Amino acid sequence: MIYLKINKTEQNEIIALCDSNLIGKSFSEKDLNLDVNERFYKGDVLDEDKIVKILMNARNINIVGEEAMRLAVKHNIVEKENIIKIKNIPHSIIFEI
Repeated sequence: MIYLKINKTEQNEIIALCDSNLIGKSFSEKDLNLDVNERFYKGDVLDEDKIVKILMNARNINIVGEEAMRLAVKHNIVEKENIIKIKNIPHSIIFEI
């Protein structure tokens, strides 16, 4: 199961896409830290088509987890070379500047 949450700020939106089993967990490796905070990541469970439609129109995306990353790679949202792993958890951030 994958959560999608639209986090709105004054100037933009950040889409958080995350495997549900990672909510509330933290991962650290060397100088990298990943806090899968419920407030930021826990949103709605949507079907794949709805997720892809939202991601294709997004400017800023934060992706965490195997299932979420598979979906993002499958639909060319993120390229494999732009994925890092922290404690074997895939993570990628896409920002439009």
